[in-house]
Amino acid sequence: MIKILLIIFLIISLFRPFNSRACSIIYYIDKKTGKIYVGNNEDYWYDVKPYIQIVPKSENKLARLWYGWNNIAQGGINEAGLFFDGATTPEQKLPESYVTEYKGNLGDDLLANCKTVNEAIIFLEQRKIGIPEGHLMFGDSSGNASIIEWVHGEKRIIPIIESKLAMTNFLLSDTDAGNFPCQRYNSINENIKLFEATQDTMSLTELKNIIRKAAQLPNANDHGTQIGTLYSTFINISDMQFVLVYKLNDTKRLELNLNSEFKKKKKRKIKLT
Repeated sequence: MIKILLIIFLIISLFRPFNSRACSIIYYIDKKTGKIYVGNNEDYWYDVKPYIQIVPKSENKLARLWYGWNNIAQGGINEAGLFFDGATTPEQKLPESYVTEYKGNLGDDLLANCKTVNEAIIFLEQRKIGIPEGHLMFGDSSGNASIIEWVHGEKRIIPIIESKLAMTNFLLSDTDAGNFPCQRYNSINENIKLFEATQDTMSLTELKNIIRKAAQLPNANDHGTQIGTLYSTFINISDMQFVLVYKLNDTKRLELNLNSEFKKKKKRKIKLT
C-alpha cells in the first residue's frame, strides 16, 4: 500500500508479510442483544504516519470512514454499516485473469460504492481483483460477514459461523500454507468463549479487552525502528460507535459517533499522534 501504481493490495503496508508483523480482526454478533461489533489490531512499523479519513456523502457515493496512511485505506466502515479490513498471509497464486494493480484507493472505492458484503464481493469480482499475499474480511449491518481468500489459483469465501468470524495471518482455507497455528487467533476465540460463559452482553470495552490480548507489544529491529500494534479499532456497527486507540496507549483514545460524522458536509482528516 505504499506506491500508488501498486495500490491494490500490493499494498506493502497491509499485504506484504513480515515475520515480525501480525494483525488480528474479529466480527462478532452479541447473542443476547443482536448488536454487531468489529475489532482490529493493525500491527505495523511505528515510523509511518497513520490517520483517519472521513469522507462525506455525495450524490453517488456513500459517506465513509477509513484508517490508514499514504492515501490508502487499511480498513474502514461506511454509512450503510459495511466494514472491511485485511491481513497478510503466505503468498499464493491468483486465479487466471486476476490483477493485483488498482489505480486508486481500493478500500475507499469499496466503501463509497458498496452497502453489503455481497456487493463488496461482486465489486472485487467484476474487476478481477485478487490479493496474492493477503485476505480480506467484510462484515455488514445485517449480520453477514465473510473472509475472502485467493488460494491455489481459486477464490475462496469463508462465511461467518455461530455469530463470529476471526482472522489473523494464516489462510483459513489452507492452514498448511504457513503461519498456523496462531496464538493470537486462538486467544481471540478462547476469550470470546470465556466472555460468553461469564458475561452478560458485549460492549466496546469488553471487545477492547478481548482484542488487546492479541496485540503486539512494540519491539525494534536492528536499525532501531519499532514495530507493534500501531492502532486498534473497535466499532459497534449497530449503534455506529467508533473507537481508536493509538499504540496501545489508552490516553490516546479517539471516540466518534459515526451517524453524526457522516452527516457532516466537509471532508475531515484526523492525524494519529
